Amino acid sequence: MLFNSIPFITIFLPICLIAFYLAVRTNTRIALYTLIVFSLVFYAYWNPPFVLLIIASICINFQIGSTLQKLQSGGAKKLLLATGIILNISCIGYFKYANFFIDIANSATGGSTSYLDLVLPLGISFFTFQQIAYLVDVYQHKVSKSSFTNYAFFISFFPQLIAGPIVHHSKIIPQLSTERFSRFNNTAFFDGLTIFLLGLAKKVLLADQFAMYADVGFAAAAAGEDLSLLEAWGCALAYTFQLYFDFSGYSDMAIGLARMFNIELPMNFNSPYKARNIIDFWRRWHITLSEFLRDYLYIPLGGSRLGPLRRHVNLMLTMLIGGLWHGAGWSFVLWGGWHGLALVVNHMWLKVRGDRASGRIRNFFCWTLTFLVVVIGWVLFRAENVNDAVSIYRGMIGLNGATAPDQIIALLGPLRAVFEGVGNLPYLYDASVLGFLEVFAMLGFGLLLCAAFPNLHQLTPAWRVWILVPSFALTIQKIFFSDAASPFLYFQF
Repeated sequence: MLFNSIPFITIFLPICLIAFYLAVRTNTRIALYTLIVFSLVFYAYWNPPFVLLIIASICINFQIGSTLQKLQSGGAKKLLLATGIILNISCIGYFKYANFFIDIANSATGGSTSYLDLVLPLGISFFTFQQIAYLVDVYQHKVSKSSFTNYAFFISFFPQLIAGPIVHHSKIIPQLSTERFSRFNNTAFFDGLTIFLLGLAKKVLLADQFAMYADVGFAAAAAGEDLSLLEAWGCALAYTFQLYFDFSGYSDMAIGLARMFNIELPMNFNSPYKARNIIDFWRRWHITLSEFLRDYLYIPLGGSRLGPLRRHVNLMLTMLIGGLWHGAGWSFVLWGGWHGLALVVNHMWLKVRGDRASGRIRNFFCWTLTFLVVVIGWVLFRAENVNDAVSIYRGMIGLNGATAPDQIIALLGPLRAVFEGVGNLPYLYDASVLGFLEVFAMLGFGLLLCAAFPNLHQLTPAWRVWILVPSFALTIQKIFFSDAASPFLYFQF
C-alpha cells in the first residue's frame, strides 16, 4: 500500500488512527497490538503470502535474541549469533540475489541455468538490517530484555516498514513505555500531519514531475538512442532531483505518520545536496543506512584503527557492499565502488591539506565538485545495466554531439557551428510535456530547493503550515485525478 494512494489516505490511515486512539485510552498494550495488526495488514495489501515471511522473520529473530541474552559468552553464543546473521542474509540473498549469482555463474562457466521466478518482498532490505543490528547488540549486551510485543512493533511499524528509515531498537522500544505514547498529543499530531502532507507534496508535485524527464531519457538510452550533451545532462539531473524528492519525501511522510502515533522516527536526510565533500554527503544522505554501515560493517572490519591503507580498504568494502544492498546488479556494485573511491580520495585529501577554513569561492568549487560526483554516480544507480549507463555517460561528455534547440541556438552567435541539428528539438524534450527551457528551468528550481533553502525539519511548525497551504490543493488534485499512484523508488530495495 502506497502512502500516496487513495486507499491509504482515505481508508487505511483514518481507520488506523481512530482504532489506535480508542485502544490507547483502554490500555497501551492493546494499542500496540492494534498497530501491529494494522501494520501487517498494510504489508499484506501488496502481496498477502509475504506477510507470513515477515511474521516468521520476527518470531525467529526474537527467539534467537532471547536465547542470546540467556547464554554466557563463549563459543555457543558466537555460533548462535553467526547462525542468526546467516539466516537473515540467506533470506535476503535468496530473494534478492539468487538470479544475480546465477547470471554470474552462467557467465563464468558458459552454463545456461534458468533464472528463478522470484518476487522481491517489500522492505526486506530494511527489516533484515534492523534485525541483524538487534542480534549484534544483544550479543554485545547493549539490549535490555524486551517483550515480544515491543519487538514485533519495532520491526513491523508500518511508517518505516517498507522503505525506512532503518531504525535502531534503542530509539524506538524505550518510547513505548513513556507517558507521551499513551495519550493524544494535539501538537505532535498536527505537526506530524503537516510533515506527512509536505512529504506527500514532495513526492507528487516534485519527484513525479522530474520522473517524467528522467524516465524518457533513460528509456531512450536503453532503446539504443544516442543522447546529446544537453539531453544526457538533463536526464541525469532530472533523476538526481527525482530520487532526492522521492526518498526524502517518503522519509518525511514516515516521520510525520509516526509522530501522529506518538512515535519519533530518526531523521534520514539533512540537505545532502548542500554537502561540500563526499564524506559530508554520506553524513546527510540516507543517514540511518550510513550509521548502520558504519557501526555494523566498517567498524567491525577495523575502521580507521589499523592505519590509512586498511581504512581505505575498509571504506571501499563497505561501499561496495552498500551498493550491492541497493540492488542485485553490477551497476549498483559500480555505484558503490564509485562512492568508495570518492571517500578514499576525500580522506587522502584531508590528510594532506587538512580541514582548513575556506572562502566562498573554494566552498563553491568544493560543493560543485561534490554535486557532480553525486550526479555521475546516480546514472549508474538508475540505469538498467552498465551499458545503458555508458550510453548516458557518452552523451554527458559530448561524444554523441551537442545538439541544441532553437532557443539556445539563437543565443550562441559565432558558436553556432559547434552544434548540430539546428532547428530540431532534442529527443528528450520533444518527447516530454514541456520544452527545453521549461525543463531546465525546473531543474534549476530543484537545485535551488535542495541547495539553497532550509529543509523541512529546519523550519518551524508555523512555516511548515504556510508552505503547506498553497501546495495542499495541488497535491490533492494530482492524487485524485491521476490514473494511479506512482511507487516510491526505494519500495523494492
